[in-house]
Amino acid sequence: MEPNRLVLYTNRKSPPCRAVKLTARALGIELVEKEMTLLRGDKLMEEFLKVNPQQTIPVLDDGGIVITASHAIMIYLVCKYGRDDGLYPSELVRRARVHTALHLEAGVIFSRLSFLFEPVIYSGKSYFHSDRIEHIRKAYRLLEDSLVDQYMVGESLTIADFSCISSIATLVGVVPLDESKFPKITAWMRRMQELPYYEEANGTGALELAEFVLGKKEANASQFL
Repeated sequence: MEPNRLVLYTNRKSPPCRAVKLTARALGIELVEKEMTLLRGDKLMEEFLKVNPQQTIPVLDDGGIVITASHAIMIYLVCKYGRDDGLYPSELVRRARVHTALHLEAGVIFSRLSFLFEPVIYSGKSYFHSDRIEHIRKAYRLLEDSLVDQYMVGESLTIADFSCISSIATLVGVVPLDESKFPKITAWMRRMQELPYYEEANGTGALELAEFVLGKKEANASQFL
């Protein structure tokens, strides 16, 4: 099925938004991307609020059909526009494993990323809590133990890989990954980085978010000098 004019309200630094972009690129879908700042004065805000009063991104507008939340958007795109079910398997066991990995990303990896970043971004903290950094390292261990194959679910790419890499790619820029302790994550990340659309859809934004958080941390610290 050929897509309608697909509009994605997004932010290039946001991991969930980048996960959707990776999915769209893998499917060969062109998105009309509307970059949001979610700040007062954003010229798109009035339009955006009509689409999603909850003010969360990403949001997909598919010819008037509005889908919110990255996992839901990715599943929708594959089911409606995918040539096959490779990225979101119809076979029940593989699909269950995809959902397991998606829950790992949302409930552990991304939630711990937010837990680490938010005090620096929103509360003016000039340091990362040591216990929160340790929680990130524990998340790395959970992901390492989950990678029993080449990808998150078996030997082929799924939306679970896109979801997990969107957060991990930023985290490693803030909490460095010890390659000797996490060889499976290291190899998996390199496989993901070989995707022809990876850098544009995820790599650049992941680095920008890491640099933004580290810069914010330094700026907060300078206030007390």
